[in-house]
Amino acid sequence: MTCSSCEAKVKGGLLSVPDITSVEVSKDTNTATVSMDKHIPLSTLQDALGGKDSKYQISVKNHNETAEAAKSWVGTYRPLLVLFGLITIVSFLIAHHHHTINLMEWMNAFMAGFFLSFSYFKLINLKGFAESYAMYDVVAKRFNAWGYIYAFIELGLGLAYVTHFEPVITNAVTLTVMSISIIGVLQSVLNKKKIQCACLGAVFNLPMSTVTIVEDALMIAMSAGMLIVLYT
Repeated sequence: MTCSSCEAKVKGGLLSVPDITSVEVSKDTNTATVSMDKHIPLSTLQDALGGKDSKYQISVKNHNETAEAAKSWVGTYRPLLVLFGLITIVSFLIAHHHHTINLMEWMNAFMAGFFLSFSYFKLINLKGFAESYAMYDVVAKRFNAWGYIYAFIELGLGLAYVTHFEPVITNAVTLTVMSISIIGVLQSVLNKKKIQCACLGAVFNLPMSTVTIVEDALMIAMSAGMLIVLYT
């Protein structure tokens, strides 16, 4: 950068990238300090300055792109990872008997912990969850009250798994509800829509991603697996 115009072009280009909150540019030191809400690949920043053939090229010392991306991913999804970790550990403790793990009991405990925990975060701010959920769920888009109902369905399923209430009915409802829920998630991720995932309600600002797909798919697989075992 050789002049104030160069500084302005670089700053404007970088600020045009979503999730960048501030940019400080200096032609005297040929540096740019960028603040962002989440990790942005260097290739994206370079594209914002005109790509590989641009007059302005980004060079970074002591930077590991893979490590930075992984660090950002863990930071973004830490609440979800911690919650899943706790539910998994508690479920194993419940299902552990005489040095063996009862798989059916583990899945039942996991489903109970999952639905009770997730419904709790939704009920903290029920209106906020319903509004976020209506942005991508195929049913909530057409029926606004569904977001409010869905939170209580999760609570009911959690209690049903805890009390072992009619396992066939409980797992059938889970399979149906989660199968419908994953449709909107898949559409949003495949269309690369940048919206908030409502899985933990409006308490945490988690972006919609493949993590949400895995979360729903896991519940579908577990409920289907338990139904197969119950019928055989």
